[in-house]
Amino acid sequence: MTSTILVVDDEPDLEILVQQKFRRQIRDGEVRFLFARDGAEALDVLGNCDSVDMVVSDINMPRMDGLTLLEKIQEADDQLSTVIVSAYGDMANIRTAMNRGAFDFLTKPIDFTDLETTINRTLRHIARLREARRRQISAERAHALLSRYFSPNLAERLASDPDSIDLGGQRREITSLFTDMAGFTSLVETLEPEIIAPLLNDYLGVMTDVAFAHGGTVVKIVGDALHVLFGAPAEQPDHASRAVACALELDSGAQLFRERWRQKGVVLGETRVGLHAGSAIVGNFGGGRYFDYTAYGDAVNIAARLEAANKQLGTRICVGKSVADRVPGFKGRPVGDLILRGRREPLRAFEPLSGEAQDDSATQAYLDAFEKLEAADPAATAAFAALLGLRSDDQLVSFHLKRLLNGATGVGIMLD
Repeated sequence: MTSTILVVDDEPDLEILVQQKFRRQIRDGEVRFLFARDGAEALDVLGNCDSVDMVVSDINMPRMDGLTLLEKIQEADDQLSTVIVSAYGDMANIRTAMNRGAFDFLTKPIDFTDLETTINRTLRHIARLREARRRQISAERAHALLSRYFSPNLAERLASDPDSIDLGGQRREITSLFTDMAGFTSLVETLEPEIIAPLLNDYLGVMTDVAFAHGGTVVKIVGDALHVLFGAPAEQPDHASRAVACALELDSGAQLFRERWRQKGVVLGETRVGLHAGSAIVGNFGGGRYFDYTAYGDAVNIAARLEAANKQLGTRICVGKSVADRVPGFKGRPVGDLILRGRREPLRAFEPLSGEAQDDSATQAYLDAFEKLEAADPAATAAFAALLGLRSDDQLVSFHLKRLLNGATGVGIMLD
């Protein structure tokens, strides 16, 4: 790449001398020189040529001196590196020039070996500045892209250190979280686009803000449904705790969202959330052309099925035992031992609760009733019936009572 240098000096012989001394570099395309006789002419050259890399300028010139030119250059958006040339006895002006932002200085008469050394040093400095700027722009673009997927602080980290994402894939311990709004597909068919568009954007804004606040990575959005990872790409030893806290906040946020749109005349279904923790393969699986950071494995598949299980169970959040076991002091109600489609082994599932809900007397009554159910105690039916009398809208209690009235025993639940 050819570097362009503007030499500003009113000495008539300087142009010829420079062309002679740098003829090899000019011939090899390393540099090219432009010339101006004073600061005013130099500004005209700079205005008509956007490829100038540096300026070498005398101080004492007619019309516009070198100090004024330097000031004009420093006021521009692209502050060119400038080397000031003046007589040795003019050190006061040289100091002024350096204080105004000159990169270096030379004294007259010019030593062309010194000039070449100074030019090379200045061009290396310019190259470093441009590389730093290129990296900054690249990081800003990467940050903008990654912010679509990751929490802001994580996106900033990944943008500054792209190698921290293993695009080849790696096995990690993660918690996978899926969300889905009940009845959204049918809703799309009944509402006009001018309603659906702001509704969906508003909803996804609420959901992703919550996920990001807990350090989650949104790896997929399909319609209204989200897939969020905790524990990847950055390691999070507390990934399960983060995911449960996120799920509880997603639930409360979605409920408030439903109420807000109900007041606008739009009735929305409940948002269901499923979580499971375990080993998964995480990485970029976009085929080399598309950035698709995602995860594959049993933990992911089970989380998706637990989200779907909420519909049958009457819950809004359902988490696997692997999540509950990883959360210190986990608070929640046991749901039962679920037999998920495609799996032989039962999976103990829970409905996580806030600390306040856990201490509620109805929750304690549920735990007592569930113990009876688990022990196949005939008194379980009466216990769940009494509990439903206290809280008629408790869908999980209603689910168990219906099972018992239909002759089921124990906590094993075969899902459709």
